[in-house]
Amino acid sequence: MSDFLSGYSIQSWLESCPQGYLEGTQWGHRPGEHEPELILENPVLHEDAIRTTVQLVVGERCALAASSGLINAAPDEGSKRFLATQTLDEARHVEIFTHRLYDLGVKKAALEDCIRSYANPNLVRFAEVLLEKVDRKDFVAGVVGQNIVLEGMAFSVFEMMYALTHELNPKFGHTLSGTIADERRHVGFGENRIGSLVQEHPEKKPAIERMQKDWCDGGPARAAARRRRRRAPALRARRHGLRRGAEEVPAVLPEVARRR
Repeated sequence: MSDFLSGYSIQSWLESCPQGYLEGTQWGHRPGEHEPELILENPVLHEDAIRTTVQLVVGERCALAASSGLINAAPDEGSKRFLATQTLDEARHVEIFTHRLYDLGVKKAALEDCIRSYANPNLVRFAEVLLEKVDRKDFVAGVVGQNIVLEGMAFSVFEMMYALTHELNPKFGHTLSGTIADERRHVGFGENRIGSLVQEHPEKKPAIERMQKDWCDGGPARAAARRRRRRAPALRARRHGLRRGAEEVPAVLPEVARRR
């Protein structure tokens, strides 16, 4: 276990993250970058951008609470130190996505009302279940739910959003690229830590596999898949120039759905 944890030290984090890919950034992107006028002026794209960013804030708030809560549940010092760096990563994510909401015109006084209005109930419920396990100091369930399931889904969604938006919206693309690098590290820790646990205690493997399956079957992954299937016809219609309401734009494709 100690060998893999050496790659997740605070020194490694300092060199790769604040002194590496984040150096020179401001709120996660390059100084002077702004949201495209098309997003700010088009009411459909504008609302879709707000709705999508709210989901990012909700997910990252959950990740922040889970990471910080798992520190004292971790059974070894190396994992505690890694989770301390992840806690700061997640706090940064909450901050930069919240700042994007401000850039999109959400007033600070209206932030929480905005989040309550747009937050996906499946994501909110997932966060509640995960944080219940973290509060019980269930380290294995917390790492599986946080670093493998939640972070794994976030990593995939962020990569897709980056691929679809970075040319059309460089500001958001740069914000996503740094977040993707963070998520890659978080998922790597989760997979390696759970893998080392299975090596040390092979009798726990069936329970861990069952836990991961339960997270995925009962969490937002299934709901997200259903939404993608339900909204696919609307996206195809948009590609052919048909006008649709904002509620039919897939949540993970807000800035580009009307341009494709």
